[in-house]
Order: sequence, then C-alpha cells, then structure tokens
Amino acid sequence: MKNHLPQPVLKLIDELRKLPGVGEKTATRYVLNLMNRSPDGVRNLEAALSSMAEGVKACDECGFVAQGDLCDFCGDPSRDRSTICVAENVADVLAIEKVGDYRGLYHVLGGVISVLRGVTPEGLRIKDLAARVADGGVREVILATGASAEGETTALYIRKLLEGSGVKVSRPATGIPMGSSIEYLDAVTLMRALRGRKEL
Repeated sequence: MKNHLPQPVLKLIDELRKLPGVGEKTATRYVLNLMNRSPDGVRNLEAALSSMAEGVKACDECGFVAQGDLCDFCGDPSRDRSTICVAENVADVLAIEKVGDYRGLYHVLGGVISVLRGVTPEGLRIKDLAARVADGGVREVILATGASAEGETTALYIRKLLEGSGVKVSRPATGIPMGSSIEYLDAVTLMRALRGRKEL
C-alpha cells in the first residue's frame, strides 16, 4: 500500500510514527485526514507546529514548558515557593496539577536514573534541583517519581543528595501501584497519595 503513495506523504507518515502510541495505520489515517483538510487547515497546523518549535522551551527554573524564561508555575507569585514537587516529566506535572490540590512549585527531572538505558544522574536535572534547595526558602521536596524500580532509585538518590540540607524530603504515600506511571493515575488516587505523603 505504501509503495503507491507520493514521497512527501510517506515522509510525513514516517515522522508521525515516531510519536508514542502511533503505529503505521494510525499515522496513515492522520495523514489522509490532513490531505482532506482545506489548505488553510493544513497551514494552521503547520503554523502551530512552527510556533511551538520556535517559541516554547524548558523553563529556566524548573524545566516545565515555558514561552519565556519562566513557566506559568514559577512566574505565579501565589504559588507556595517553600515546596517543590519533583516529577519525571511534563506529563506527570500535568497529572498532578489536574488534581487541583497542590499549590507549590515543580521540578522536572527529564527522566529517571536507569542503568539499562544509560541514564545517569548527570543526564537529569538533579543538580539544578540541589541548587534550588541551596538557594534557600525551600522547606519540603516531594519526590513524585513513578513507583517503578528506576523511580525508586531516583528518589533515593535525591534523598541522599539532600541529606543535611535541613529540607524535609517526602514521597507520595501508598495508592500508587508498583510499576505504574503517575501520568496514568486517576485524580482520587493521586490526591490521596499526595496528601498522605511520608518523609523518607
């Protein structure tokens, strides 16, 4: 089937297949749908992608997505600056924020420590977190990494790194099943886990 499609269509299908959860059939459906749109509709999508690529970057402070130097969280003076919730990625921050119960700041690591995948502490934003704590004003760091072996390893590494800093280090309580990702938890489970967090 693919052999009969023009090269630009095949190239777009291949690019869409690189997205998580998108296989060849789904990518092909997306492209065929785009081909049925008006030229203005396609140009609007192109403009939105270009705008994101050129105007969105990681927040200088926490690593969340931002349009300027600071994200909406770090730039909001009403947020509790004494608490930092550490998450693996942007999707986890969105999941926690959706609950509507947490009013502190965030810190996005950009992944977890993984020997198998060659991800070391130096490849994550762990030193940036330590620097934020060292700057003062932080009373608690919540380690909301996933309940996987890598998530636990990362949490323990950060806890050891922050020893002696005088900052309370906590972890979301039970309610997060082992091996699960925070991104996919329901709001009630996540709320209970955050409210029942315990010191490590």
